[in-house]
Parts: sequence; structure tokens; C-alpha cells
Amino acid sequence: LNGYGEIFRRNTHLSGVVPQISVILGPCAGGAVYSPGLTDLIFMVDGLSRMFITGPQVVRAVTGEEISPEELGGGRVHATRSGVAHFVCGTEEERLALVRRVLGYLPSHCGEAPPRATSVPPLGDGQELEALVPADPKQSYDVKAVIARLVDGGHFLEVQAEYATNVVCALARLNGHPIGVIANQPRFLAGCLDINASDKAARFVRFCDAFNLPLLTLVDTTGYLPGKQQEHGGIIRHGAQLLYAYA
Repeated sequence: LNGYGEIFRRNTHLSGVVPQISVILGPCAGGAVYSPGLTDLIFMVDGLSRMFITGPQVVRAVTGEEISPEELGGGRVHATRSGVAHFVCGTEEERLALVRRVLGYLPSHCGEAPPRATSVPPLGDGQELEALVPADPKQSYDVKAVIARLVDGGHFLEVQAEYATNVVCALARLNGHPIGVIANQPRFLAGCLDINASDKAARFVRFCDAFNLPLLTLVDTTGYLPGKQQEHGGIIRHGAQLLYAYA
């Protein structure tokens, strides 16, 4: 246990100082999952990477539930249900290429500026934005198309793309400078903020703040999602985390 504690201590002391990335190359179980959980970004491979605190055999012995390792803690589960994984790829080669791409947006530590690239014009022209966003507030649209027409080359890298899809968090460049983008996604829940979206966005704001990434925020929401489930789940507490991160 002392070894675990030493790793967790280092993860914690380096949090916000240097970017910490975890690449899960196979099964990761028990206490070992907490170190990736303390890092900034987790990369997994669908069908290969697995993360869980207690494995299927323990689950079966304690609860009687039959579940496979993939169903319990596979990449797809953590990408869509738990929000633990920030990126899930199809192959190890794709995953390593994606890690390199992410590092291209980040400084080596919090004391330096992110690496600037050559500026590239965004997609289309500004007039297209009027056609993308409907005049009727009851109509939905894909905010990703809007983002593509604001950032360099229309290129952006979405973080946790399959989790809490009512908010979009992405890395991009503006005039060559790396930035973070946060946008309500009207295609899902009309862009309302719920518990998961609040947690996702708050964490991304803190990440960008730590590593000197300016934020571009696109707001189109009626507010927080109403309902008993959200209130009982603690939407006040989770929603406040997003307000705190911005403030």
C-alpha cells in the first residue's frame, strides 16, 4: 500500500503543474485504477483496455451478478457511461497517434505557453454562421459545425466526445494559438446542463486554466435540466462546480 500511496502523492503534487496522461494498455484493476483517475487524460482502446476497482469474479462472489470484463470496465463503457475515459480508439496505433496530437496543444509545464502553430483560416466564411444557427429557438442544430467555422482549419479535437453529449469540450487553435472550446450542444437535451455535463465541463475548464489555454465558450442553453432525478442527484452541487471553475 505504501507504493500506491507514493504514486498517488506524486500524481497529486504534479496536478496542474505538468500534463499527466494515462495510456491503458490492458487490464487495470484494484488500487492501480486510482493513479489514472488522478491524471488529466485517460486513453483506452476498445476491446483491449479495461478498468475496474473490483473484477467480474469479485462482483459475482459478492453480488451474484454475472458480467464480463468488457461490460464491467471496457473502453466503450468508460467512454459512454462512466466518463472515466477521455479518448477511446480502435487500435493501439491510433491511440498513440492521438496522444501525440493532444500533446501538440499543451505546454510541457504550467510555466510556459502552449506551442503556437501557423495560423490557418477557418472553414467557410462568417456569413455561413447565420445559416447554421436557426432563427427559431425551438429548432436544434449541431454546434460542432459552428465550432468548425470559428477555429483554424475547422479542426478541433473533442474530449469525452461520447459522454454527456449535451456539452462539447474540445481542443482547437485560433490564429495558431491552442485554445479550449466549451459549447452547449442543442442536438442533445436542447443544450441543457445536467449533472454529467456540469462535471465534464467543470473539469475541462480547470484543465485549460492549469495549462494556459484560453477558453472559447459558445452558450445556447435554457439552463440546468429540471426534474426530480437531477435534484436528488445533486445538480446544485454539481452545477456549482462549473460556476466555480469559471469564476
